[in-house]
Amino acid sequence: MRTNFFVDCHVFDGPFQGTTTYLKGLYTELIRDADKMFFLASNDTASLKTIFGEHENVTYLEYASHNKFIRLLFDIPAMIKKHQIDYAHFQYIVPPFKFCKYIITVHDVLFLDFPEYFPFGYKLKNKLLFGKSTRYSDIVLTVSEYSKKQIQRHFGANEITVTPNGVDAAYFESYDKNAVKSEVKKRYGFSEYWLFVSRWEPRKNHHTLLKAFVENKHYEKFHLVFVGGAAINNPAYNDYFELLEPHIKSKIVKLDALKQNDLLLVLRGASLSVYPSIAEGFGIPPLESIAANVPTICSDATAMADFNFMRSHLFNPLNSEDISDTAVLALTDGETEAQRTSVMKKYNWAVAATAFRKALQQ
Repeated sequence: MRTNFFVDCHVFDGPFQGTTTYLKGLYTELIRDADKMFFLASNDTASLKTIFGEHENVTYLEYASHNKFIRLLFDIPAMIKKHQIDYAHFQYIVPPFKFCKYIITVHDVLFLDFPEYFPFGYKLKNKLLFGKSTRYSDIVLTVSEYSKKQIQRHFGANEITVTPNGVDAAYFESYDKNAVKSEVKKRYGFSEYWLFVSRWEPRKNHHTLLKAFVENKHYEKFHLVFVGGAAINNPAYNDYFELLEPHIKSKIVKLDALKQNDLLLVLRGASLSVYPSIAEGFGIPPLESIAANVPTICSDATAMADFNFMRSHLFNPLNSEDISDTAVLALTDGETEAQRTSVMKKYNWAVAATAFRKALQQ
């Protein structure tokens, strides 16, 4: 007898983010299990089908409402009852009433660990909702050992399974570095550059990276390229940047969020990838750049401390000199290939799917 799984896929109705990447990777693996039936629900099921495809054991369900409260209170319970669902999988928040076994993935609780980076209302609301949902669920998942410990500390959940994010196979594809650099030069006007891919908010720590780049005169050889959309203003970055000389400012480039193919091009062309974030529940960009065979350095804070295979390429994100010194080392020590092998083995969706299956058996 098959087990029926309902998956709340409403996040696919908006722009791609961490939760969409997680669900896409995990369920692309899980739908290979012939003993499971999957019911994937969203408002735009046509788009959802282009992501997961047509399969004998996959049914697409369309929500009647775009309102999240109506979805949780009415749409989802009705679907669970109609299709005799055994397990329903949600991200962060589950419905207030229980109609089957609930699976929840809480990717992080950074708003509790680093409250200074989040609005008061957000903290108050989500502490209540995330906590109640975690305690209400039969299976609790997260993406890193760091997040597991913090969820246990804040919400008291005992059994938490880590289903780590995987790196998309596209990042491991081979390419001609010189041809890529020529194309980047043609499109964007730079060819030797440090790259930081992240949306803009203070905890992402753009300002300390800028300071490391400027005060150690890396602008004499490289551009510093930031890729990512604006989220929360960073006054520390703005104030520092405004004081720079024009010839230094000209070596600092800001690109808005790029389409995937364009992002992959800019990533592959980079001389160095830097990830200086102060707080993350996981931290996928440094793994993607390593997979793309780009020398990479990364903050050693929060979840990134799990990346012990990066060895001497981890740095203190609050120390600009440490960032600079680590960058110089990574540009010359040839460690990237060994790190790439570690990423390939540890951070793939087959690993996450195996952990998911084990959680069902506990």
